[in-house]
Amino acid sequence: MKKPLLLTFFMLCLFAFNAEAQNYKSAAGLRLGSPLSASYKTFLNESNAIEAFASFRSFSGYSWFALNGAYQIHKPISSVDGLNYYYGAGAGVYFWSFDFIDSSETTTIGIQGYLGLDYTFEDTPINLTVDWIPTYFLSGFSSGFGGGFGSLGIRYTFSR
Repeated sequence: MKKPLLLTFFMLCLFAFNAEAQNYKSAAGLRLGSPLSASYKTFLNESNAIEAFASFRSFSGYSWFALNGAYQIHKPISSVDGLNYYYGAGAGVYFWSFDFIDSSETTTIGIQGYLGLDYTFEDTPINLTVDWIPTYFLSGFSSGFGGGFGSLGIRYTFSR
């Protein structure tokens, strides 16, 4: 009996917010973290956004470049103006290059989840995000689950 009540309570909490979630129409900037990325996000309506970003990561002996896309749902945190949480899903294509295996290359597809916070300053066109992006690589190098992805994002906002 407790499980259905807990699930019902959780679902009500998710859909209880009716306020407008976004404070800007679109934004461009950087994601600083793992990986380093150039990002562009635009809202489709008050709470749904799409984000595209190109990433680069280099290690001793290998590196990768990735192109990623995500669909995100933003919900306001009513106790703090300009603060939202978001969740979503996406996918990416990773192009790996190896120096230690006769300079070989391989491509991997990744399926991603998104969980983060989004804050927009009221009087400044700056948006900050922090998120966790668990990724499941379908094939190729590093296939399997990768939980160490995420970033601190800083973007310039357009069309407030």
